[in-house]
Amino acid sequence: MISLGFVAKRCACSPRCSPHHYSIAATGSREQKLDIITGFGSHQSVPWQTLEPNDHHDWINQRSGDFGSFVPLNDANDAVFLLRSSGVQTNRDNWAYNASPSVLADNMEKMIYFYNHQLTLHRDAIQSASSSKDREKMAGQLIDANPRKIKWTRSLIAHLARGREGTFESRKIGKVAYRPYCQSWLYYDPQFNEYYKEKLYPTSQPKNLAIQATGAGGNKEFSCLISDLIFDVQTLSNGQCFPLYWYEKAGEKKTQSGFQFEQEDDASEIDGYIRRDGVSDVALTNFRKHYADQSITKEDVFYYVYGVLHSPAYREQYSADLKKVLPRVPFAPDFRAFEDAGRLLAELHLNYESIEPWPVIEEAKDKGDLNDSAYYRVEKMRFASAGGREKDKSVIVFNGRITLKGIPAAQKALYGPAVHRNPAYVAA
Repeated sequence: MISLGFVAKRCACSPRCSPHHYSIAATGSREQKLDIITGFGSHQSVPWQTLEPNDHHDWINQRSGDFGSFVPLNDANDAVFLLRSSGVQTNRDNWAYNASPSVLADNMEKMIYFYNHQLTLHRDAIQSASSSKDREKMAGQLIDANPRKIKWTRSLIAHLARGREGTFESRKIGKVAYRPYCQSWLYYDPQFNEYYKEKLYPTSQPKNLAIQATGAGGNKEFSCLISDLIFDVQTLSNGQCFPLYWYEKAGEKKTQSGFQFEQEDDASEIDGYIRRDGVSDVALTNFRKHYADQSITKEDVFYYVYGVLHSPAYREQYSADLKKVLPRVPFAPDFRAFEDAGRLLAELHLNYESIEPWPVIEEAKDKGDLNDSAYYRVEKMRFASAGGREKDKSVIVFNGRITLKGIPAAQKALYGPAVHRNPAYVAA
């Protein structure tokens, strides 16, 4: 983003400043934006907008007035979900992630071996320090920080200072939704992940569903995605996860954020953990009461949220809110329509690798003497030109040899018909 600022100082003016603003659409090219500025000729010809802050103290990109009345996803007594969390954060992705599970295992075995070597080498010197803080400081000074051997972080140095040995276990390797529709393999371990997400994912093969939404305050457009795999913190920009279930170790007191949870949900023990419902009893009661429908379940509410968050009308009208605060959802006029849309979207987004592919037309030139690596090499994928600066988004130029045609319209493919039949999504 580029901003031009003008400040005019006038001795006889009112002491109150009156800021003015003019914004050019971000979708235009650099040349188009410069042409618009040049066309004004003078700052006096610019159609300035006088800025006044709203109740949220927003000067530009102002939040709406009714968004705060919607049901919060978390952080309130009447919230939909009992907890939220960022995705796993390893702070050593080059070591803890890999597209190949065997290469990942080899990398982590080598790193853990080196970690244990450093522990043996410096244990006596580190333990001679008088306090835990001094031990961590000494550990940071003594360790070999060769990036080809290991990636040190604050927490791993703290483990070393406490004398904790590392142990490689192949069962800790599992699949992760590393980026949207891009899976990888992760070594999921509380010692070698900087931020381990035990309540959402107690093991590397979690039995859970979660919706991740872009975090507030970022520079990315709002988006959300569902997965039955572990989410990375950056699957979506600074993503926040809202789970269908959460887990606690068997025998632990069932509390979260200072509140004792009241529900006695699925108390079956799985791998030493008890599964709890992510959707709150309060939210379920409120949804049933609002829609006068006792058949609504917590799972229904979960998919309803997913349907609403994908509504194009919702995203457009509350785009400023969604950039600055966590999502909230209204009581839409038709609960079941959005629940059905959420389930349909979830089916597509969870099973995208196994569903029947769209019948895209592939136009390919003869391979000639090229091997597969050279023939399929991606140079810069782009949409085909539709004339001038317009793009034909039904055609993707994969490289100079391969073109894909017949790409479906984005809204029909992503949002489904149920949402579009119900544009009136605000609370009745």
